[in-house]
Amino acid sequence: MSSSTAASGIDPIPEAGPLSLCVREPRVPADRLVAEMVPPPRFDSVRFETYIPDPNQPSQTEAVRVLGGFAAGLGGAHAVSGAKRGLFGFGRSRAPRTPAGPRGVYLDGGYGVGKTHLLASLWHATPAEPSLKAFGTFVELTNLVGALGFQQTVQTLSGHRLLCIDEFELDDPGDTVLVSTLLGKLVDAGVALAATSNTLPGKLGEGRFAAADFLREIQGLSAHFRPLRIDGEDYRHRGLPEAPAPFTDEQVTKAAYATAGASLDDFPHLLDHLARVHPSRYGALTDGLRAVCLTDVQPVKDQSTALRLVVLADRLYDREVPVLASGMPFDTLFSEEMLNGGYRKKYFRAISRLTALARDAKGLVEA
Repeated sequence: MSSSTAASGIDPIPEAGPLSLCVREPRVPADRLVAEMVPPPRFDSVRFETYIPDPNQPSQTEAVRVLGGFAAGLGGAHAVSGAKRGLFGFGRSRAPRTPAGPRGVYLDGGYGVGKTHLLASLWHATPAEPSLKAFGTFVELTNLVGALGFQQTVQTLSGHRLLCIDEFELDDPGDTVLVSTLLGKLVDAGVALAATSNTLPGKLGEGRFAAADFLREIQGLSAHFRPLRIDGEDYRHRGLPEAPAPFTDEQVTKAAYATAGASLDDFPHLLDHLARVHPSRYGALTDGLRAVCLTDVQPVKDQSTALRLVVLADRLYDREVPVLASGMPFDTLFSEEMLNGGYRKKYFRAISRLTALARDAKGLVEA
């Protein structure tokens, strides 16, 4: 492999066999992190009109109505004032720095009720150039701060009309305080905010459990958010069959060789490789893949490895890359201790998403 190919993280399609994630070591410049703060490919074409509310859940219809109005209200001049301001929002302005009323919405709901669909629809519906809107997960936002530094991140995002944060994390106090401070600076600069998080399956029906956690964690920002409850069941399981059982090593290997752009890796080796690649690069790690084929899937033994796997699952789901696997089912990846611990929200999300991608991959074997 040439050095340029290795640096980009994209392998040429070999004639003799599939690709391997374990040989990829992508390099991701900071400007790419900023440029890629848009809805992921899975949500390129979603709009409020393509969201199908569950007729038994009126809160879903109400969410579309409220978010549509919120997007319409973000048109026109930058929220800080109607007057011109200097680069990154600096310069004189006679208007008050803090806009009246909530300048953000928080989508509170369980797994698979369409919160990311709605968040991406809000991004698309907001009347502003793409360069004035940012969309990313909580993890991607912390990675951006790590790449640019806090002050440069504030300057980079201060001129934006809207910042959408998917999967706001409440399980890392340090990162939560960091992002909360960042959001405070951005609110002062007039940036509108929108965020999602998850209610645990066992907590559904207990009012605004996730919203209460979210608003407590961001403390001083709570007045800027309007919690918007979205009830419902996981659409990935709504009327769909159970997740397919794992295939054999032979079936997975055969499918990998028969599918152009597929990767083939031994699951334990892939987990070892993820420890050597920063999670901010996992998106680049999957560049150009049309399927991920894994053999010998087995339960993850430690928390650090499990959290890295969660990030990879998110990037694969965002990019709609099907995952074909042998070994243990995906719902056995994490121990009961993990599923009952502080990172349980991440693990439930990963199981849900990997299950959906496993369904997508079933046709690779049938073909």
